[in-house]
Amino acid sequence: MELIRNLAQLHPRHRGCVATIGNFDGVHLGHQTVMRQLTAKAKDLHLPTVVILFEPQPQEFFAPESAPARLTRLREKIRVMRHNEMDRVLCVRFHATFAALSAEHFIQQVLVQGLGIRHLVVGDDFRFGYKRQGDFALLQEAGKQYGFSVETQQTFILGGERVSSTRVRQALEQGNMQLASELLGRPYTLCGRIRHGEQRGRLLGFPTANIFLHRQVSPLLGVFAVYLHGITKQPIVGVANLGTRPTVDGSQLLLEVHLFDFQKTIYGHTVKVEFVRKLRDEQRFASFDALKQQIQIDVQTAKAIFLNSTQ
Repeated sequence: MELIRNLAQLHPRHRGCVATIGNFDGVHLGHQTVMRQLTAKAKDLHLPTVVILFEPQPQEFFAPESAPARLTRLREKIRVMRHNEMDRVLCVRFHATFAALSAEHFIQQVLVQGLGIRHLVVGDDFRFGYKRQGDFALLQEAGKQYGFSVETQQTFILGGERVSSTRVRQALEQGNMQLASELLGRPYTLCGRIRHGEQRGRLLGFPTANIFLHRQVSPLLGVFAVYLHGITKQPIVGVANLGTRPTVDGSQLLLEVHLFDFQKTIYGHTVKVEFVRKLRDEQRFASFDALKQQIQIDVQTAKAIFLNSTQ
């Protein structure tokens, strides 16, 4: 799969494709349905597939303080899209100049001149261009003028409701990891690099792998039973705290993972943490002794979960 990092990297060889546009946050079952829809059309037309993304996501650009927590970073999105056999991902830099682009100019510059699209798949409520003036009807009219067809996205229904990024986010906020996994079509994970911490976990008798997440906010917080992937061939079981560590007056979001029966030094490794079950919310404790006692309970609870899952 080819990643086209900005519009300036578009070349004549990129012209002629079937494409879809969106945030694809989470790349959930609904998004995967769209990608299968795109692949089917691409095979009919003997053309490559292109997913058009924006960085940052438009809501993050216009209202960063109120934008919802991302389910997936760009690198994680691309990994899932590669797994779904997309041919190309075009990552459009969303800045003030691009935000001021009219809907008509977006069609001309990006879809027609840049990509030479032959077929476009978008939601029937898709809005684009300056002040969101462009809509599905405008795309259909432009298609008649420039020679491309437009199709609405197929909806994926699970449990009687449409699968959406908002629904996944709500499941995570409620600690419902099973529902989140069902909506995503895979377990929910976060990726990051293990870095040196303040050694507080070691002093408490529970050394942790501290993982930098490259994000300010997270769609889930609390204490979880987890699998850690990326160190050994088989995932390592453990318990993780995802939050700001209020007992030590922390402020930065951090993912700390205590691995069971594991002693190796693993600083610098990029890993993936799979969230299996939420144990409790993060909380402030009156003392380190109280915190240590609770961690002991968390460890035993997590071990019981993994033991039961193998029986």
